[in-house]
Amino acid sequence: MVMIKKAIFLFVILTGIFAPIFVAANDLASQCEALTNSNTGCPNMSQAECKDLLQKCSDYYDQQSAKLSEDITKTSQQKNTLANQIAALKKKIQNLNYQINQGNIMVKDLNMQIADTQVSIEKTSLKIENTKKQIANILQTIYEEDKKPSFVVLLEGSLSDFFGNITYLEGLNARANDLLNTNKNLKNYMESQQAKMFDSVDQLQKTIAIQTLQKQENEKNKQQQDQYLKMTEEQYQQKLKEKQEIDKKAAEIRNRIFQLVGVADSEAPSFGQAVEIAKYVQSITGVRPAFLLAILQQETGIGKNVGRCYLKDATTGSGINISTGAFVKNVMKPMGLAGRKGDVADFLIITEELSKDPFNTPVSCPIPSVGGYGGAMGPAQFIPTTWSLYRNKLAQILGRPANPWNIRDAFLASGLYLVDLGATKSEKCSNGKSAEWGAAQGYFNGTVCTSRNAFYGNNVMAIAERFEEDIKIIEQ
Repeated sequence: MVMIKKAIFLFVILTGIFAPIFVAANDLASQCEALTNSNTGCPNMSQAECKDLLQKCSDYYDQQSAKLSEDITKTSQQKNTLANQIAALKKKIQNLNYQINQGNIMVKDLNMQIADTQVSIEKTSLKIENTKKQIANILQTIYEEDKKPSFVVLLEGSLSDFFGNITYLEGLNARANDLLNTNKNLKNYMESQQAKMFDSVDQLQKTIAIQTLQKQENEKNKQQQDQYLKMTEEQYQQKLKEKQEIDKKAAEIRNRIFQLVGVADSEAPSFGQAVEIAKYVQSITGVRPAFLLAILQQETGIGKNVGRCYLKDATTGSGINISTGAFVKNVMKPMGLAGRKGDVADFLIITEELSKDPFNTPVSCPIPSVGGYGGAMGPAQFIPTTWSLYRNKLAQILGRPANPWNIRDAFLASGLYLVDLGATKSEKCSNGKSAEWGAAQGYFNGTVCTSRNAFYGNNVMAIAERFEEDIKIIEQ
């Protein structure tokens, strides 16, 4: 009986010690939840109390998020089962909820800071206006007194009045100087407050932007959780196996070499890297990445077939085949001939700008079966006269002279050219082919939508279709 009484006594003591802690923790959680969902700030609280609660809630959500992050890390190290995945997603959702709530707290705190600063700015502005009026009144008084001739002042009063007036004016001057200094300090303070407010507004915008991303991520997690809840373990393992196979295939696609004319395989980008460069070009030009890559792949195929040459005679445009050393007549169109402008002059300007030796810089050889001239440069296979049309635009975008033999520069130049050829338009060619097909034909033949050498446009579109599927796989 004595032991039972002792146990009851000990329970009462421990309850008395720890109960307030649990109540306080639960109370803070409920307070923070209410504050997060409130549209009226902190009802029935002073501003100081509200700020204190905001800080406590921010710390609370930070601590809860940190704990859940540890749990998520532990769960991710466990066996990949359906139950574990659902548990992990549940924790991720809760963790993001804590972060979103913390963002709500930050938004409320920043709004309070902005409001306080705005009030401070308005008060300071009124003080500035008041000092301006005082200064104006003093200056007006000084001006009126200065207009009076000295003999008039003497006639109006005694000698002591005269000197008293001088002392009075000196006092006004001193007061005016004090007010000017006060005004200057007030302006500096107001500018600092305005800077503080702009900083708070900037932080507010960033916080809201992050919250938007968090909410989008949470929505994805919830959708995935809903899918998992409808699955059996067997279905989940089958889905996991399929995903692993897709991931493996995606890795193979991403890592394969994307061959480019004039670029050694050791220096060539992987397909994944080429896709990223093409997306960069898309952000500037709007050209579809798969289509751009198909153009460059087609140009690479042609470049490999025709070989690479060096220009050796700037007057005749002749040169040699790099591999065999054999003489090649029409490496580049010389100047002064009929038809389109010659390429040699522009080629010399381009190579000089890039500090390259024009007679030892690789260009394409002419295609024997087609005739005409070679002289195409780098991965995008631009002839010098066409490249010169885009030199200034490329330099404006890149902030430096563009290099036809640089992979990224070549991709961008190709994208800009394809836009001008109509690749991003919705209108079709007269033969019913797409605008991209027409642009591809223009890229090779110089005339948009021409049916001449149609193999080029057809091949480009077939390659683009394959690349589109590959891009979908690596982005899954």
